[in-house]
Amino acid sequence: MEISDISEVIEDNNDDDDDDRKTSGDGKKSPDSSDRHKDDRHKDKHKNKLNNYVAITVVMFVTFMGVCKVKSDNVVQAMQKAQADRIDTWSFYQARNLRAEVAKSTVAQLKLQALSQQPKIRVEYDKEIARYEALAVKQDTEKEKLQKQAQDAEKLYDQLNIHDDQFDLSEAAFALAIALLAMTSLTQKGWLYGASMIPAAFGLFMGLAGLLNWDTHPEALTKLLSDNVINHSHQQVTTRPDEQWFPHLSPSKNL
Repeated sequence: MEISDISEVIEDNNDDDDDDRKTSGDGKKSPDSSDRHKDDRHKDKHKNKLNNYVAITVVMFVTFMGVCKVKSDNVVQAMQKAQADRIDTWSFYQARNLRAEVAKSTVAQLKLQALSQQPKIRVEYDKEIARYEALAVKQDTEKEKLQKQAQDAEKLYDQLNIHDDQFDLSEAAFALAIALLAMTSLTQKGWLYGASMIPAAFGLFMGLAGLLNWDTHPEALTKLLSDNVINHSHQQVTTRPDEQWFPHLSPSKNL
């Protein structure tokens, strides 16, 4: 064997030793890196799964809120119409009431004046008295019809206001639920997802109550969120005009 052949054998052995070291080194490092890789993939999978749940839930909430928004806008329009009808009807009622009172006052004056008149002239007074009495009766009859119409408009407004409150509470509850879902996606805390379902369930119930015309109305919650000054003003507006401004012309005293 020549010297060159010996050197080639040594180099081959050295190369084999280097490969063994690399192989043994890789064998020691591969289990740790593979475990970390598996953990990272598990975390990413869990994160993506939770984010998918959050995204789907938000889409469902927003869709339901959109449907409730359409119905809520229609309810508000109906409330505005009922409010306008109520105000107009009470105005006509007051006009009828004033006409009836003027006619009754005229009848009283004509009767007093007829006492001092001659029989021939008294006949003319009696005709005018009969005409004004008929006018007073007609105005009282029309006034009662207008009073009923105005009261029906008030009842309709109050009923629509209940449904409007239901949609407002539903929107507020879903807004809170969506905020919790945003925190869920940010912090990756699963319990926040479960917590968001509590206001969402309340919002779903109130939204269905508004859509299906249920009479459910949380009085305590609405009073807490409402302004007492606004409620007091509303009570003053709903008072009949004749009782508010002209107490001596109240129907209960005249009829």
